This record gives sequence, C-alpha cells and structure tokens, in this order.
Amino acid sequence: MPSPPDQRRELGAFLRSRRERITPDQVGLPRTGRRRTPGLRREELALLACISATWYTYLEQGRDVRASDQVLDALASALQLDRHERGHLFRLAGRAPAAEPEEPESLAADVAAVPLLLQPHPAYIIGGNYDVLGHNQAADDLFPRLNAADGQANFARWVFLEPVARDVLVDWETEARGLLARLRTLAGRHPGDPRYTRLIDELNAGSPEVRAWWPQYDVQARRGGRKRIRLPGRGIVDFAYTAFHLAEQPEQTLVIYSDSRESATAPQAVLSRTARRVRR
Repeated sequence: MPSPPDQRRELGAFLRSRRERITPDQVGLPRTGRRRTPGLRREELALLACISATWYTYLEQGRDVRASDQVLDALASALQLDRHERGHLFRLAGRAPAAEPEEPESLAADVAAVPLLLQPHPAYIIGGNYDVLGHNQAADDLFPRLNAADGQANFARWVFLEPVARDVLVDWETEARGLLARLRTLAGRHPGDPRYTRLIDELNAGSPEVRAWWPQYDVQARRGGRKRIRLPGRGIVDFAYTAFHLAEQPEQTLVIYSDSRESATAPQAVLSRTARRVRR
C-alpha cells in the first residue's frame, strides 16, 4: 500500500535534514571540492548505504517508492540515527502501522484525581499532543496562565505562545527545542490526525522559533529531567521532574515536579504514597 503524499514528503524532509548534519569526516570520506550544501551529498549517502543514488534521490524527493526494512536499516546506520530517530524513520516510511485519526483524548475519573492527590507537589497529566488533561493547583502556580488561552489548555501552546513562559522557564530555548522535538516524534505516529496538524499550524503561525526549528526535524522521546523555574519571591529554583506513562493510555503522561533539594526519589515516593491512599 503506497504511503500518502504528505507522509512521503515528511520522509524526504527527515532524510535530507539528517544527511545535511553528517560531515564527510564523520563517516571517513575525504573532502572533495567546494560544497554548495552542508553535510553529505546524496551520492555519498547512497554509497555508504549501498543503494542506488538515483533511487535514494527519488526517496528524498518524496516520490512513490517503497523502502525495505533492509534499506531503512542501512540508511539509519549511515546517518548515525539513534533508536528514536530510527523508529521515526521506519514509521514515516510506512514500515510501522500508522495511527488512525483519534477523537479528543479523555481521562478516566480515577486517573484525573491523581494530580489532586499529589498536591502540594506540582503534577499534571498531558496527552500525546500536550493537551493538559488534568492538573493540580501547584501546577497552576508553577506555570501561570497555563489555562489562559481559550479552549483546551496545552503545554506546547503555553511554552511558545504565552509570553510569561519565557520569564518562568529560565532556560527557555533549551526547554522549547526539546518540547518541539518530542512533539515532532509524537506527531510522526499520528500522520493526518487533526489534533496534531491544527496545533502545529497554530505554533508555526504564532512562533518564529517554531518556523525556524520545525524544518530541522529534531526528534526526541519523552523523559524526566530538570527545569530551572523562576518563582515570585523565591527567585530561580531547580526542579526535578519525573514522567510516568499510563498503562492503559501510554501516550498519556503523568508528570510530577519536586524541588531538587529534596531527595532524588521524591516523585516516586510521592506517587507510592498516593497509590496507597487510592487503594484504601
């Protein structure tokens, strides 16, 4: 079954972005002559992957050609893709089942109660497209105006389109780039899903950074980490956060924050105490 044209164009854009990031030195090729574009030439990548340069060009141009798993493996190796990028490549090439457009995400009542039980630790549950499906007052305090926009609160929309986010997030550019890379990964699993296309169109329209960064095609998996957040009356506070994927809805993620001066296992300990409370 042929891939949809939009998906083939996405595949070509992804391949091109990764090819332009690899230098001849990185793959042991000599530098020859003046280069009009950064990174490897198409012919050089095709040589490294042991495929026809013409056929690779068709693939990058978004033509209706099909790549086998063996060819995709060879390209992933030549482009030095990590496992998340490799999975994204396979999905774009139609070698993994594409998700059907979905209805708006819902949250079971007992799951929606979890962030409330985690108070005073900031906690929220986000969907695959960063819609905020449930949160507590501490999260409201940590991320002011998260609900300011009309309609569904959305963390990506807050980061890029809410001016206060640039003051709250001390390392705004790093945080914003990471979020956009994770959104790109998730959107790749749902080609054509209007929840993602509408959000991405809105972010492109409202944010010059998204317009500049989206074509770079960064992809990244959701994970825990640290954030430096500026709080009224407290200054800059270093927070640790942990992400838990829900068993029944793996793209729905519970995120819990704790002051990093607390124990590194604080989020897990809080969730464990909450689970005991729920079971009673």
